[in-house]
Amino acid sequence: MVKILVDADSCPRPARELVLRTAKRRKIKAVFAANRLIPGIAGDYAAMELCPAGEGAADDRIAALAEPGDLALTRDIPLANRLVEADVCVIDDRGRVYTRENIRERLSLRNFMVGLAENGLGMEGGANYGKRELKAMADSLDRLLARLHRN
Repeated sequence: MVKILVDADSCPRPARELVLRTAKRRKIKAVFAANRLIPGIAGDYAAMELCPAGEGAADDRIAALAEPGDLALTRDIPLANRLVEADVCVIDDRGRVYTRENIRERLSLRNFMVGLAENGLGMEGGANYGKRELKAMADSLDRLLARLHRN
């Protein structure tokens, strides 16, 4: 049975709420992993995995729970890479789908940007999260879940 795994530490509230509604509607388990309790994670199809404090603990828990054919939601490109290599479908909260064809490029770009930031050349702030980004995520989520249910 397909499950949705959510890297909940950095996931925007509207995206978490969308996953909860989708899990309930489709009767699919959604597992939210984070280093802190996330309010609002409740229901028959939702589970909260409280991970120990520490770098990568939630990522490691998600990777341990993931099985081929699951769907994961994360902004973390190194985690996305691990999951794609394990045959897990991965999207971010903006609807970008990570695949074997594009994950290496995304990882290289991420590493380049981290290098810039470490040298004081990084960009300030992040892009806003609004209705357009949520809609793109909803579309990707529905499309991938439909495909996973056919297989």
